[in-house]
Amino acid sequence: MIRVVLVDDQELVRAGFTMVLDAQPDIEVVGEAGDGAAAVELLRSTTADVVLMDVRMPRMDGIEATRRIVAAGGPKVVILTTFDLDEYAFAAIKAGAGGFLLKDAGPAQLIEAIRAVHSGDAVVAPSTTKRLLDRFALHLPDEERAAPGALETLTEREREVLLQVARGLSNAEIAECLYVSEATVKTHMGRILMKLNLRDRVQAVVFAYETGLVKSGQSGRG
Repeated sequence: MIRVVLVDDQELVRAGFTMVLDAQPDIEVVGEAGDGAAAVELLRSTTADVVLMDVRMPRMDGIEATRRIVAAGGPKVVILTTFDLDEYAFAAIKAGAGGFLLKDAGPAQLIEAIRAVHSGDAVVAPSTTKRLLDRFALHLPDEERAAPGALETLTEREREVLLQVARGLSNAEIAECLYVSEATVKTHMGRILMKLNLRDRVQAVVFAYETGLVKSGQSGRG
């Protein structure tokens, strides 16, 4: 059973998510909170696997709450955002969130995202992450960018894989593009995360933007 905590200051939003999630045989909503401070307090006494975290909330926003949850070794955090995109959501990813989920996502996308992050995969489709980061890259100050020299620790093939991940390709699509097996792509991805000391695929995409490997607005496919 996948245990989920919902954090959003709109009770109607939480109620809608709860109806969708509790209808699934493998997902259970184990708690709700109306702001970040309440979420942090709730997770001290509630065991959860995934937190769906809104960004803009009273008392404590989703960024600070995410930072505290991650620092405490808590569950994975998925940021809830609108397609208009809070400029704060990128900061939340930097604070340790595992990815994005659009607030207007359909039930199937919501369920898929939760199951994916629970199993350790990408939180949302890489192409969605890429589109969002295209927008966030415009707000990334130069002083916060990672040193391009960090890329030198990667082999040429690992850099190719990282580039394709940042462009929004799935492992299967990367395998087809580079004429290797999907298992080989997964192996390269594991080495990339280890060498760059990154948690997951989403952080790898952020890293690619920060180092300038991928530029904002750069074509994702082809």
